[in-house]
Amino acid sequence: MRIFCKTALAVAMALSPSPLFACAACYGVSGDPLAHGMNWGIFTLLGVVVLMLSSIATFFILLARRESAAQEKKLTEENLSGAKI
Repeated sequence: MRIFCKTALAVAMALSPSPLFACAACYGVSGDPLAHGMNWGIFTLLGVVVLMLSSIATFFILLARRESAAQEKKLTEENLSGAKI
């Protein structure tokens, strides 16, 4: 009985494909408000990803600069303390 119901449902879906069409964004109607909304959603998510990756890169660049400044300060202090007058 269950196999018959699944088969009947599959046949009914195959014979009436009009409700199964894709949305305007996927179907190709680029002037539709749904397509514009999807494009804005994609650009927003892309912006969030770029913002996060640039923030992480900026953080590591900041750490590298601080470390090099600390090493330079340490070398300067060592040279001044070991200098003979």
